[in-house]
Amino acid sequence: MRRLWNNPIGWCLCLILSAVAPQLATAAGLLTPTDSNLPQLEIREHHVNVVIEDGYAITEVDQTFANPHDQQLEAVYTFPVPEKASVGEFTFWIDGKPVTGEVLPRKQARDLYEQERSQGRRTALTEQDEYRSFDSRVYPVLPNDTVRIRLVYIQPVHAELGIGRYVYPLEEGGVDEERMAFFTYQAHVQEAFSFKLTMRSSYPIDQFLLPAHPQAQVQRASDQEWQVSFANTAGATALTNEESGTTAPVSATAATGTGAFTLDRDIVAYWRHQPGLPGAVDMVTYRAEGSDRGTFMLTLTPGDDLGEISEGRDWTFVLDLSGSMAGKYHSLAEGVRKGLGKLQPQDRFRMVLFNDQAHELTNGYVAVNDANVAHYLQKLEAVQPDGGTNLFAGLKAAYRGLDADRPSAVILVTDGVANVGVVAKNAFLELLEQHDIRLFTFVMGNSANRPLLEGMAKVSNGFAMNISNSDDISGRLIQAADQLRHESYRDLSLTISENKSGNKSGIKVRDLSPGRIGTLYRGQQLIVFGHYWGDGAAKLDIEGKVSGRQVHYRSDLQFPATDTRNPELERLWAYAAIENIQNRMDYLGHDADSEDAIVDLAVEHGLVTPYTSMVVVEESVFEQLGVARNNNARVKRERTARENRAVAPVQDNRQDSAQPAFNSNRAYPRSSGGSGGPVLILLLLALVMARLRSSRNATGK
Repeated sequence: MRRLWNNPIGWCLCLILSAVAPQLATAAGLLTPTDSNLPQLEIREHHVNVVIEDGYAITEVDQTFANPHDQQLEAVYTFPVPEKASVGEFTFWIDGKPVTGEVLPRKQARDLYEQERSQGRRTALTEQDEYRSFDSRVYPVLPNDTVRIRLVYIQPVHAELGIGRYVYPLEEGGVDEERMAFFTYQAHVQEAFSFKLTMRSSYPIDQFLLPAHPQAQVQRASDQEWQVSFANTAGATALTNEESGTTAPVSATAATGTGAFTLDRDIVAYWRHQPGLPGAVDMVTYRAEGSDRGTFMLTLTPGDDLGEISEGRDWTFVLDLSGSMAGKYHSLAEGVRKGLGKLQPQDRFRMVLFNDQAHELTNGYVAVNDANVAHYLQKLEAVQPDGGTNLFAGLKAAYRGLDADRPSAVILVTDGVANVGVVAKNAFLELLEQHDIRLFTFVMGNSANRPLLEGMAKVSNGFAMNISNSDDISGRLIQAADQLRHESYRDLSLTISENKSGNKSGIKVRDLSPGRIGTLYRGQQLIVFGHYWGDGAAKLDIEGKVSGRQVHYRSDLQFPATDTRNPELERLWAYAAIENIQNRMDYLGHDADSEDAIVDLAVEHGLVTPYTSMVVVEESVFEQLGVARNNNARVKRERTARENRAVAPVQDNRQDSAQPAFNSNRAYPRSSGGSGGPVLILLLLALVMARLRSSRNATGK
């Protein structure tokens, strides 16, 4: 029987402080020659515009590159795959005009690109390198000429414990040695950089924070409308509104010789909802005029119904000792020291380290006392990271010797990928299914195998938390600790049916994603996508278990006959449906029917996947080859909708206002201890940022 257990805030420090250690991080979002012997390209301008509204974020990246040399070349634009993001637009300027790409099966798209390249015509190709990156080839980059490209991606946005988080990923994690050896990165924006984030929230917000970018200007139009922005130019002059969309003051870096900005650090934004907001059911819909089928995104924010749990427990720390951890290992060890100091006397701990192989540092569980803590910390600090990442061996060692009579947890900290020993995802899932112990994973960096790590956490009913060097470390710490010290919802399921009271609506709901909900922790939101037919009123039933007792919540829903506000929902649904298929293949193996299903969904909805790619050719070539401009039409439809939303009032998406589904307000952090919480957050953040500054000064960065 799986145990629920409490967790003090201290142990989590060992996991999260490891992310703030000095490290060599290469930049992403770059254009570099495919021939490493050719000279680098320059990044002239890099502009980012983010809009967060109605439960999802739209990120638009506009970059201009320059070839300052006398050679014509092919180049690759590379960008980390953001969490849960679907690329819907890749636009390449041909003869001064923007041309939007179309999605085709991967081989067909590559063949078309190579055909155009062999003819010397301008072309571009965007492919997904599994979970790692989106790679876009562009050809030709003419001598002493510029190249302009635009990338747009969409992703759902969660708020946990009343705190929302958005990451614009720029750090390449430094774990892909083959890629590091191939590319020569040019990380400096030479002339102009700007970042602008607009938030329009149906629930009031009381604070915005960019912990790693204090120069950002925060403007509050109302409790529901915020904007954060910053812009740099090499000449120390402000960008015009047309160039950046903001009039924020700039801090030029021309004196350093690096240009306007360096693309080697994630941009992380946080916002905090006002206290006292109710638990709620929200729904956003899209249904084109005259269409039989609509798409919806349902967001559940439960009330604070989960109690605290306190009992003695066993902790197994599984720590990555591979070579890519070298720059982070000292802080990891220091964090473990602080964490062990916070465990309770009735607790026990183990330490398992892994690189090419795995070995247990503690030789079984040991009691939490001063002598044991000092002894094993000394052994931990004496270890030197090196070698590959045999993640399977580390987890297998961790799950050996667990005490069935004690509540237990396995804590995994890694920044890499499984590249030694067993690497197949289904083998990891089968290992975890043999044990009734939750796995909690802290994923460090943008190159980690997120699908694998998140899949393992989900199978074990744990969770995975992504960590960036630009995070508000203290805030992430408090979130994790709060979730782990409370009960959780288990075996959650939901059904949507006709409203039997009154006229029948004829509502039918299908194609729900995710297919399996599983566990929900305190303060977490649940986002579900689906299709609907019919219109009118319907009933939502949510069922699950909390510490063995049944819980049941109900809400009314209203499905419209027409709603053209949010066409992006179709892409988000398709992305979630593709994830469902991929998860099924992880268990049952790859088969042609499943791969064909992914291709069909991706082509219809304009998504880049491991099986489909987005190709840009001249408009006349699209026409000659009979390639339908479906994605081009979708992009125009989405842009028109965004323009309309920008001038419309903020929309209230709540469905259960008249009869609330939950009896209490939504959860907020408790670990900080009442009214002292904000002060503690600020103090911890100040300490972390001081540590970061000290580390950078020590390394000359």
